[in-house]
Amino acid sequence: MSSLLFESGEHRCIAFNDLVRGDDGVQANQFLIQHGGQSALLDPGGALLYNPLILALAQYVKPTGIDYILCSHQDPDIIGSVDKWLLYSEATIVCSELWGRFVPHGVPGYLKNAGRERYKLIPDRGGYVELGSARINLLPAHFMHSVGNFSFWDERSRILFSGDVGASMIASGEPYRFIESGFAGHKPRMEGFHRRYMGSNRVTRLWVSMVRELGAEMIVPQHGLPMRGEAMQDFLAWLDNLECGIDLLSQSDFRAPPA
Repeated sequence: MSSLLFESGEHRCIAFNDLVRGDDGVQANQFLIQHGGQSALLDPGGALLYNPLILALAQYVKPTGIDYILCSHQDPDIIGSVDKWLLYSEATIVCSELWGRFVPHGVPGYLKNAGRERYKLIPDRGGYVELGSARINLLPAHFMHSVGNFSFWDERSRILFSGDVGASMIASGEPYRFIESGFAGHKPRMEGFHRRYMGSNRVTRLWVSMVRELGAEMIVPQHGLPMRGEAMQDFLAWLDNLECGIDLLSQSDFRAPPA
């Protein structure tokens, strides 16, 4: 099942949220951005999701019609199916130049047409890809879970596809919907993850400052539910002040086990 996030003229953004079944793996969302006759697939997932995603995409685009595979970072739930996309599509794989030399380790050596020409590697400062007259920006989100990490900013829809930033842990089968108010009730489903996986408050503040300048209308993470309106602003305020990652460590976390 898919959810239409945005559609205007020849531009649309679609979310696929229910392809992980039961306890097979962590719930994850995949996203398709289309503009005119071109398409970009965001964070397509691992081998677990490849076949369900192909079936879900069928009503919108053929695999051979996808121009870009955009990968926020290197985790298996983001890019574990890269070998299949290289084999069954002509898409360009877009990822951090930091991970560009590691991603091929997931690709069999005998696979043809899978060399460096199939990759667009993005420097730390960010970059963009173009879908006709539309542009998707890759914004720095380093140490927001991964040392080489990007958020995706779609200028046309004003959606920030935020990867693991803003992720919430929801049960399999929970309806996909926007959190628009009541962030305090939603926060417990994201607090533990963000405290553990975000690098530090210094980097969350830098990211929040960048995002506020965009004037985004939606923040759409790779796990859990999207946010907009009051809830989105409350999330940014919370993240701006969050102690996380190395902020929480002390010497007691670095001790040899007792004999």
